Amino acid sequence: MKRVNIHIIIKRMTIFATILIFSRYSLGADLSKEQIIQALGLEKHIEGGYFKRSFQADHRQKIDQGYGLRYTMTSIYYMLTADSAIDHWHLNKSDIVQYYHLGGPVTYYLIDGTGTLSTKVLGPDLLNGEQLQVLVKGGTWKAAVLSPGYEYGLLSEAVSPGFEYIDMKVGQQGELLKLFPQHADIVKRYSYACPVSN
Repeated sequence: MKRVNIHIIIKRMTIFATILIFSRYSLGADLSKEQIIQALGLEKHIEGGYFKRSFQADHRQKIDQGYGLRYTMTSIYYMLTADSAIDHWHLNKSDIVQYYHLGGPVTYYLIDGTGTLSTKVLGPDLLNGEQLQVLVKGGTWKAAVLSPGYEYGLLSEAVSPGFEYIDMKVGQQGELLKLFPQHADIVKRYSYACPVSN
């Protein structure tokens, strides 16, 4: 009779269980939008979607980049939902890294200082070009949208120097059309037609 190696069996069971857990929770299959909002304490964001600040570097000395003292870094949870699927055009002075967590993919539209438009998709499908993190350099115009057919897309943002509302500019449609007439369609699709204050 062939001898059974219990350690190999345990190892294989552990790997199998890990795969099952990852496949079950990586897309947030068992979590509703309302459960996530409640669990993380999310609130509505002026750009669209929901957010909650999760970290600010209180333990470090603040830095000054020429426009006032800022935390070295801040971080938030951010979620787009089927009923608030657009992160409208805006610009931040700081560098921002977005990290994918749960739910559907989120498409980012970025316009840099030269007026060049690029597109990146934040999501779990690495084999089809989606990315687990997306870098947006300070001074880049940014908009994002949740992919159709998903209840939500949950991500995090790390901002350095730390975020302050005074450092963010919400894009107004008229202004953006003057700046980027070559991108009129995408500008109109994801911008506020009426003035919005920070």
